[in-house]
Amino acid sequence: MIGNRLGSYEITAKLGEGGMGEVYRARDSKLGREVAIKVLPAHLAADADALARFEREAKAVATLSHPNILAIFDFGREGDTAFAVTELLDGETLGLRLASGALPARKALEIASQVALGLAAAHERGIVHRDLKPDNLFLTRDGQVKILDFGLARQAEEQASKSQLFAAPTRAPGTAAGTVLGTVGYMSPEQVRGEPADHRSDIFSLGVVLYEMLTGHRAFEHGSAVETMSAILKEEPPELEAIAEKQSPSLVRLLQHCLEKRPQERFQSARDLAFDLAGAGRAAFATRPDRRRRGGPRRDRPGMADRRGRRARRIARDGGGRSAADFPAADEGAGWRGEAHDLP
Repeated sequence: MIGNRLGSYEITAKLGEGGMGEVYRARDSKLGREVAIKVLPAHLAADADALARFEREAKAVATLSHPNILAIFDFGREGDTAFAVTELLDGETLGLRLASGALPARKALEIASQVALGLAAAHERGIVHRDLKPDNLFLTRDGQVKILDFGLARQAEEQASKSQLFAAPTRAPGTAAGTVLGTVGYMSPEQVRGEPADHRSDIFSLGVVLYEMLTGHRAFEHGSAVETMSAILKEEPPELEAIAEKQSPSLVRLLQHCLEKRPQERFQSARDLAFDLAGAGRAAFATRPDRRRRGGPRRDRPGMADRRGRRARRIARDGGGRSAADFPAADEGAGWRGEAHDLP
């Protein structure tokens, strides 16, 4: 494939492969830019109905044009080869980042907040991801988060239609009542039961991902897929108390709200979740041990009190309009506040 052309795209390198296709780096000769191309497997390219669904959903995702969703540029066919063209990213997946352990709370909340904003944009267009997991979240070198692989995505009004867009390995050939779709460990309870999954399923999966970022462990992980799915249905994630001790009870409440077993008891929109995540992120930053609270008491640097006292006496002596009483006493030795009357 390397060195070949697909339409106006020249394949230059292979980036990876999976059960649902191979990904290549390519050069767009028309626009002179580097892109990524996903070549669909032969069985999908040969299925006219599946190909039509793929193209329809690719167009739906392409219309989102959101900074936290992988941009789709083009879709085409060259002979028997069907392919999708996306933006080329520089960085690593969240899955790779988590291989080295948990993330600081502030970073985890920042990532989750960006993911929630991307999901909100998709949900507002009736598009549900249904396979959110660390391997489908990409962290660029400039700090942006991109949602990849709307592999099990569907438009909400197509309850009986199965998506083919960038599908995941756990995908079944068709969608019907009782069919399990998603990646075990990140599925929502309704996905485990084979029920239709709406936007609140993505909120549950994002809660699972956030839990893993904070702890370095999966929320639901057992010896087999069956045991893991049973835990999703019946158990609460471990280590919530440890998160509360290290972070804050409010963060645990946010996680629990995402991970409610019943969809109607979770956050009802990803945008509301994004708002709460942003607030939690600001709180995590403000309470960092190495950060002084703004406006709070601070200790004087050596000699600061003496300098303030001399300055106050000089202003009072020279008739500067304020007396020494307007300033903190030089010998108090206590903290002082950065209020309007403080010296420059």
